[in-house]
Amino acid sequence: MERICVIIDGNAYVSQKLTRYLSWLSVESKYFKNSGDTKATLSEIVKWFDENEGVVAILDTEEPTYDHKSILVDNGIDSFYIGDGSTVFKDHTSFIKFNENNITINQINSHLQSRISYFTLNLKPKPRTIYLSRHGESMFNVTGQLGGDSDLSPRGFAYAKKLPELIKADTDAELTVWISTLKRTSQTASYLTFQKLEWKALDELDAGQCDGLTYQQVEEQFPEDFRARDENKFEYRYRGGESYRDIIIRLEPIIMELERQENILIITHQAVLRCLYAYFMNVPQEESPWMSIPLHTLIKLEPGAFETKVTKIKANIPAVSTYKEKGTSQLGESATSTSSKSRDLINNV
Repeated sequence: MERICVIIDGNAYVSQKLTRYLSWLSVESKYFKNSGDTKATLSEIVKWFDENEGVVAILDTEEPTYDHKSILVDNGIDSFYIGDGSTVFKDHTSFIKFNENNITINQINSHLQSRISYFTLNLKPKPRTIYLSRHGESMFNVTGQLGGDSDLSPRGFAYAKKLPELIKADTDAELTVWISTLKRTSQTASYLTFQKLEWKALDELDAGQCDGLTYQQVEEQFPEDFRARDENKFEYRYRGGESYRDIIIRLEPIIMELERQENILIITHQAVLRCLYAYFMNVPQEESPWMSIPLHTLIKLEPGAFETKVTKIKANIPAVSTYKEKGTSQLGESATSTSSKSRDLINNV
């Protein structure tokens, strides 16, 4: 197992974003801030690696020194430097150095280091807004069926018609609209005049053999699977289908591209939105499949280094609830879990 300490030269934004990204990918990681006592901080990092089988420690420090590398190497921990090059590590073999004009990358030794490098180089720390929305209510939502490629219901089309008004009331910015390949998202975006891009990666979780069934039918036909999914919804993979972990794997390029972009509106599906929302809100993965993401609600995200401001804009167009309580096949509205709420700065409009 790799043991990497990423030494970030005084950049809290990069440190926090990298920690959040790695946690979202299920890479055991932890953020450390150098309090001024370098040896004490490094001892804390070594202890964390030894006690938790950690993979990546992210050290945010204003003054990297040679002690950093020597202490880490002595404890079997690889070091990886990210900074503007003002601190020169002559014996540092793995690093990214960047300034306004140049980027230098040296000796990327593993797939994980490559992912860290690519993510870091895609970060753009400037104000922007990301809007998230589920498609309008679909005919399958009305009947309680999973998956499929059904049309919008009449109320879903009403939401699609109102969506441009919701956007215009909140911003004058030019947006790019990202949608899935399923027609209920293209129908929801049909009244928007912005440029639209279609992403297969934004398609809903594949329910496999359960596609088209209701939760009650799944419980009746696949009782063992129904219980297994309830016990570990994040890891459970439908027969012939996908799990939430699978969604995260295919969403990684979306996250990379989102970090490069400015103002985006994403119209997609419940499971996909749960995974995207979990990334920006730093929600533990085991909680993400149980978050409530209601229909006919526009979610506005304003990402920052340490937190993401959230505004939920309701269209006030009725829709069925597609939220399933744990342990039941019945659908019904539920509030977001307390632990998830604590991460939101929510302003209901």
